[in-house]
Amino acid sequence: MSEVKVLDKGEKFSHASVGPLHGFEGKQFLKDATEATSCEISFGTLPSGASVPFFHSHKENEENYIILTGKGKFQINDEVFDVAEGSVIRVATNCDRNIKCTSAEPMTYICIQAKEGSIGGYTMTDAEINERENLL
Repeated sequence: MSEVKVLDKGEKFSHASVGPLHGFEGKQFLKDATEATSCEISFGTLPSGASVPFFHSHKENEENYIILTGKGKFQINDEVFDVAEGSVIRVATNCDRNIKCTSAEPMTYICIQAKEGSIGGYTMTDAEINERENLL
């Protein structure tokens, strides 16, 4: 299992890593390492033929899964559909979900969990373009 490493931290940011995704195994949650206050982010990997060992649902939080590698099947309540690298799946509250890897290679994914209906402004409705010296 990979370990989350806090790489850098400042007053207004946290920088953590699960390390290289190639060869990543298991499930790793990042909320505590990044001190996030708006969502939980996790990385997960399923080996070929494996699924999460349980169904689960959330009372207040929706989940967004982003498939990074591999392919498989996703089940929400009684609906099953194919997923593959590049798939993004939003799952609402109060419904069961599970995922299974059907590819020969492992399936690696990111799951972002946040309170359903909580987003206010987003993208450019919440952003400001600022003049600042570029130090990159």
